[in-house]
Amino acid sequence: MCGIAGFVSKSSLNRIHDHEGVAWAMADSLRHRGPDAGRIWTDNAVGIAFSHRRLSVIDRSDAGAQPMTSSCGHFVICYNGEIYNAGELRRELAAGGRKFRGYSDTEVIVEGCAVWGVHETVCRLIGMFAFAVWNKSERALTLVRDRLGIKPLFWGECHGYYLFASELRSLRAFPRWRGKTDFGAASAFLRIGYLPAPISIYDGIENLRPGHMVTLRAGGAPRETVFWSLGDQVSKARRFSPDPDPYELPSRIEALIRDAVERRMVADVPVGAFLSGGIDSSLVVAMMQSVAHRPVRSFSIGFTDSAFNEAEHAKAVAAHLKTDHTELYISEQDLLDIVSTTSGSLDQPLSDASSIPTLALCRLTKSEVTVALSGDGGDEIFAGYERYFRASRIDRVRVRVPTILRRLAARIIRSVPALLFDRILASLRHLADVRVTAYSIHKLADMLRVDTSDEVYWLMMSLWLDLGYNRNSILLPDMFSGVPDCLAQSEERMQFTDTLTYLPDDILMKVDRVSMATSLEVRVPLLDHRVVELSWRLPFQQKIHHGVGKRILRDILAKYVPVALFDRPKMGFGVPLDAWLRGPLRPWCDALIMESDWEGLFGLEARWVATMWRRFEKYGNPSAYRIWPFVALASWHNSVNEHVP
Repeated sequence: MCGIAGFVSKSSLNRIHDHEGVAWAMADSLRHRGPDAGRIWTDNAVGIAFSHRRLSVIDRSDAGAQPMTSSCGHFVICYNGEIYNAGELRRELAAGGRKFRGYSDTEVIVEGCAVWGVHETVCRLIGMFAFAVWNKSERALTLVRDRLGIKPLFWGECHGYYLFASELRSLRAFPRWRGKTDFGAASAFLRIGYLPAPISIYDGIENLRPGHMVTLRAGGAPRETVFWSLGDQVSKARRFSPDPDPYELPSRIEALIRDAVERRMVADVPVGAFLSGGIDSSLVVAMMQSVAHRPVRSFSIGFTDSAFNEAEHAKAVAAHLKTDHTELYISEQDLLDIVSTTSGSLDQPLSDASSIPTLALCRLTKSEVTVALSGDGGDEIFAGYERYFRASRIDRVRVRVPTILRRLAARIIRSVPALLFDRILASLRHLADVRVTAYSIHKLADMLRVDTSDEVYWLMMSLWLDLGYNRNSILLPDMFSGVPDCLAQSEERMQFTDTLTYLPDDILMKVDRVSMATSLEVRVPLLDHRVVELSWRLPFQQKIHHGVGKRILRDILAKYVPVALFDRPKMGFGVPLDAWLRGPLRPWCDALIMESDWEGLFGLEARWVATMWRRFEKYGNPSAYRIWPFVALASWHNSVNEHVP
């Protein structure tokens, strides 16, 4: 795992004076992603430079150092990630006459590009990757991001140069950088809590979409192409006739997950795993233990607040599997101490509060191992989120009630001011545990009046239905574009959309940034693209049964772990955000919200933002999870400016 960055001039007229110095500055900004070594490569005649920071995991010798040039001298690569079928590809290339200096996967990719071309090479790879490859003969720079978006890659134009980097902070090291916050992107972030690709927080900089590659040439327009499409894979899977044997697909899924896990255990450094005690992480650890020759190192953190603590469940699973388990109980104060540093680790705004305990878990894990396997992706790939079923229930009501009645009811509910609902609900909370808010009531009304199940889910995922005074359009891509017509079940349409958006741009973005902040490599076997592709051949009933998701993963895990140890409601990796914002974090949040230049920085009316904050303080509406994006956005901006020279 590594950090990459670089630039190339768009024409011979654009030249900076010190290519090497700029390249080193960009590399140094990514030192946390690769603490073991750093190198650069430049070609002053062309105006191109590659920067690399290395976390040595496989072939830790100089033979695996980057940037790396192919044996024929025509290609140069700067790469971040891990390729799990590198051995097979190396043997194929060697049989064709290619000579290898070492056994790194980097060398396999660059030699593959020289023999097969970039597109064919990428299609052969099993793994997570983001890389830049320079074709000297064609003077073409190609940027590539893996199929599911596990590894990040940003790119854009700046004063006559194309720039690219694993993290935005590296772009800020470019001498002509004048990063300007995109107001529309800020609005998109506040609405859904993350930035869906290709949007980035900066105007003119894109987040390369998963499964995409873009080729940049001097004097020509960028050419973006797709080498893997989830929509195409789903359509292809559904064209197959259902397997006559109902046990064939589940057994193939199990074998493929086992293979994916085993491939990700290969490293020249210590390997462990996150273990929460939930279905996904327990399955990954169980598979690891089944193929390992010694007890697997597993890690979990516990919370003193029992409402958020899963450590006891993880400990029980670890005891049954006989792993070498490490757990650390952390107090609320321990988490609070790292809240203000998390935004800097995330590099661009993210309102997922689980990034705070995830950072604590990564720190614990890194103290013992360099690589950790995670169960991320199981909810999206095998339909595990409860919100799928909640949205489906609402949609069934919407379909059954005549349109005119639904819209009339919605209009009546919407006519009641949110502030009045706030006061009524606040008085009811003295009598009972009332968790509904004015916003959720208004959102339900909006769900009743829309025309499709896709719109129901879109509203459910929205944190804000409006952002008060905001003269900027909310630059969101069509969140349901490309959903194949063959997906008739609303739950599967939601699952498909989450895999394209929420998974890479929230979950995987969070895991990549906080793990790399601690120089820990995290691998995600459930997101092996072969597992993803085969999962879409499963009949709906093998994913979802009687309103419960991940049926197939539950059935597989039951072969390794007693059902009683994992059959419980999903808890998630949360924090007591409401109590924090009203208690120990209140002064910090108050200063961020009341002192930030919302108009100048993000295009929002400061008075409206302040009103929402005061309403939260008084009534709890908006909820803490709707206020947190404002805190995260302001905190991110402050953390960026703290490091600006």
